[in-house]
Amino acid sequence: MQGRLRLRRLLTLRAPPPPVIILPYRGLSSSPPASGGGSGGDGDGGGSVAVKQVTRGNLAESLEELRVRVREAAFVGIDLEMSGVTSAPWRDTFELDRADVRYLKLRDSAQRFAALQLGVCPFRWDPAKSAFVAHPHNFFIFPRKELSSDSLSHEFLCQTTSIDFLAKYQFDFNTCFREGISYLSRAQEEEALQKLNLLYHDQSASSSTPSQEDADMPLKSAADILFTERMKMKFNEWRDVIISKPIVHNHLSENINYNTGQFQTVFFKMRPAIMLNGFSSHQLKLIQQVLRKHFRDLVYICTFGEDDISEKRVVYSDTTEDQMLLMKDVHEDLLRSREARVKSAIGIRHVIDLLSSERKLIVGHSCFLDIAQVYSKFIGPLPSSMKEFALGIHKIFPHIADTRHLMSVSLAVQNLMRQKSKSLSSVFSLLCPASYTSPEKSSILRPVRIEVEGDETTSSRFISGAKHEAGYDAYMTGCVFAQLCSYLDIKFENLPPQENLATNNKLQKHINFLPPSFNSGTVVDLSTGMERPDPGYMRRYPAAVYDNIVLIWGFQSKVRPKDIKDCISKVFGSASVTLVFSIDSTAVLVQFSDQESVNDFLDLKAALERTDSAIALLHPLSSILEGGQTRAAKYDTYRDICSSSESKYLFADQAEAVCSLLKDQLRINVDDNVISGAHEGILEPASVKKGDGTKCGSKNQDNNDISCQDILDALQNGRALVGKGIRS
Repeated sequence: MQGRLRLRRLLTLRAPPPPVIILPYRGLSSSPPASGGGSGGDGDGGGSVAVKQVTRGNLAESLEELRVRVREAAFVGIDLEMSGVTSAPWRDTFELDRADVRYLKLRDSAQRFAALQLGVCPFRWDPAKSAFVAHPHNFFIFPRKELSSDSLSHEFLCQTTSIDFLAKYQFDFNTCFREGISYLSRAQEEEALQKLNLLYHDQSASSSTPSQEDADMPLKSAADILFTERMKMKFNEWRDVIISKPIVHNHLSENINYNTGQFQTVFFKMRPAIMLNGFSSHQLKLIQQVLRKHFRDLVYICTFGEDDISEKRVVYSDTTEDQMLLMKDVHEDLLRSREARVKSAIGIRHVIDLLSSERKLIVGHSCFLDIAQVYSKFIGPLPSSMKEFALGIHKIFPHIADTRHLMSVSLAVQNLMRQKSKSLSSVFSLLCPASYTSPEKSSILRPVRIEVEGDETTSSRFISGAKHEAGYDAYMTGCVFAQLCSYLDIKFENLPPQENLATNNKLQKHINFLPPSFNSGTVVDLSTGMERPDPGYMRRYPAAVYDNIVLIWGFQSKVRPKDIKDCISKVFGSASVTLVFSIDSTAVLVQFSDQESVNDFLDLKAALERTDSAIALLHPLSSILEGGQTRAAKYDTYRDICSSSESKYLFADQAEAVCSLLKDQLRINVDDNVISGAHEGILEPASVKKGDGTKCGSKNQDNNDISCQDILDALQNGRALVGKGIRS
């Protein structure tokens, strides 16, 4: 999937002979067979594996076939292709990100970008062949508006690098946008059904209780008077004909030719009726008024046909009890038809519901963002915290395995992958290449055999799979997983048919652990929602101490982290700063060696920004101040900025947009000097609390005004201005 773009290198990896056998494709359809195997390395080529292409035209039949395949499967590989990964460089996940910040970034990605393809590949163990049989499916997705009651159209972002990447691998955008399958999430379905039920009860109540709209309209024009009289005459004529001819088996005993341009005699629910064609809304209201005043046995009925096109009828019903039964039937039919329309709009989510109901082991590669996309698009709005999300997805998919995590639990695989890319295509080319020589030359492990199989449906569409197509990537993920199981000493020969691998004792302790990102250094336990360190992760930066981190933003020109560290070290000492990390060209995170230095730095910066003297220009921190353009705050402010729905490309612009929004919310009757809590560091640089709880720049600090001696001391010692104020 695209979430691993930065991990994929265009290199050709020459791996040792593999322990996996991928047998040639043995399709049962009319499509020509393709020889099996994956591509070598990370080149542009794809594997010759037949992948079933599913669009809205063949979804129903494909879903029935997939249901059988999933039910028989030992596990199911999945993958997603998306329209983008990050909306701005600073929204990328960093090693220094705290768990809550990292989740906010991943949530932002899942919410903003579209899922364009869903790959699903069930793997069934065939004891007779001693091989897995794979059935890769590639579902095209496009979120179009399916319900007329849904007033909002879908919107999503496209990241140009992601779209270019997909185009490079021949992604079929025409099929995606024209034939892609739409969907309703579970939350959207529930909301639509609630609206229908509310509408049904309202209509049922209104049918038995006259409303204000039923009140007679005064006939003010001659045209209205003539129209109502003409309608009265026509309805009288028609009713007299109906009464005079007995009804037998839902038909009049004699043919009645009472059809005109606007009147057409039909039967509706075994009752004689007139179809009303070509009348204006005003005329229809006059017709209803005529029926209420002059015809107790004629009922006006409005139903909806295809595409919610309304159909108006006048139905003959000679008793009050029959009329009540008729209206009840009409309302129930309307409810059922709209419920059916909601169900049909579920679309691709049927696949997700199938995987959830079968409770099979779901396998992905670096799949946290894939799973977040699945939740966002097909379940409902993503929760606000990592724990809520983990526990929520665990209820839907109780068994998830991430091949990226499984690679880290086997020393043999770690040694094999040393100094190699851990992208899916690289791992696949290393563990599952197309050719196989002999077990003696390749590995001491017994090889895992895999076949790809089609079906007998003549309308099925199979094409040769290619890398970075979701269906083929799901197939590659399953192949990698099968081999990793071998390294965990799982013997497939003893696996009963339709056995769910999630119950395997040797595998259970390694499932439901997902790395949130490739550089998180942690795994999330979906069963508890807790995050724990990944012992196999090699850190690039020192471990973060978030209470010791300061966020600085607003740089007008790019400043090197080394220059910022040198600048601060001149004031606070060479050991005061342990790390300076660039968020983007406008912002950095600075980690101090202790929390006291954090407070001192914020106090000193605030004091320098309040003075217009030469001190601010000559002080060692002047390159950070940039004439008062930069701002600084503690790490929680970084979290607040990342949680905002604002979307700016540069971090400084994002921060200022969030600041402006907060100031607008707090502006009424709020004195800047009493703004407290989490917003203090974000609103004004001079409003940062000191370590002792007092605030720099407050009116009670006259006794700490800066003197001439203070100026001389400041030039010798950069920290001398802490707690001082300028005399006016």
